[in-house]
Amino acid sequence: MRLVQCACHQISANGFMALSPADMGYSSRPVPASAGPVDRAILEDLAAASRILADQGVVDAFGHVSMRHPARPDRFLMSRSLAPALVSADDIMEFDLDCEACEARGRSGFLERFIHGEIYKQRADVNSVVHSHSPSVIPFGLTGVPMRAMYHNAAFLAGGAPIFNIHDKFGATDMLVGNHQKGAELARILGQNPIALMRAHGSVATGPSLSIAVFRAVYTEVNARLQLQTHALAGGGLIAALDQEEGVKADAVNITSASRAWDLWKRRVGM
Repeated sequence: MRLVQCACHQISANGFMALSPADMGYSSRPVPASAGPVDRAILEDLAAASRILADQGVVDAFGHVSMRHPARPDRFLMSRSLAPALVSADDIMEFDLDCEACEARGRSGFLERFIHGEIYKQRADVNSVVHSHSPSVIPFGLTGVPMRAMYHNAAFLAGGAPIFNIHDKFGATDMLVGNHQKGAELARILGQNPIALMRAHGSVATGPSLSIAVFRAVYTEVNARLQLQTHALAGGGLIAALDQEEGVKADAVNITSASRAWDLWKRRVGM
């Protein structure tokens, strides 16, 4: 197709706009070199994580999970832009921390991959990130009612969950974290917490491993449902949620035992 140069974009001869790499969230800098092949079992686990999140009702057609590259901390692995329940090992792409694909091979990454890259930049302790729009969590980012840990499986929430309000810094937007600046601000609001809520959007969950990040994403949604039920039952009365010290102790147990849930969930999705 012949392209005619315009002041802002390229316009094809038939009048359609040809989007530049920058328009699609990619820069024009050289393609980063791949860190090399990744063990197939690791790619299968990342695909399983995506399917587990769909099976557990945390994601639907939207949402994504990533993991830091096992050999290169300056790289991360993430599916191409695809509904989570459909992800297979062959869909996994490698990105540098600037969210540039190392070997795109015609595949498109998620627009909001900047959530992942910027968190990995700011948090050396994080090795996996989940972004979801799980429905029961949304009200807690809108109302100012703090999310609290209703039970031991959600002990990681005992310290609270900060809220990223994209409007505070960026004004009226499409609500998507579609560039480095928005991703960096989300990572700043997350701080050292395992979870951050995103006003009128969803949440991010992090973990020192893929299975822990998935565990936290799942139980953030479960905890939100329980908290909504508990508030209704309490009728404005006292709620005896976990305090911060209890949360630290209970979460230490969860981290060592989360593999039980991971193994069950993998079997549920046939992986």
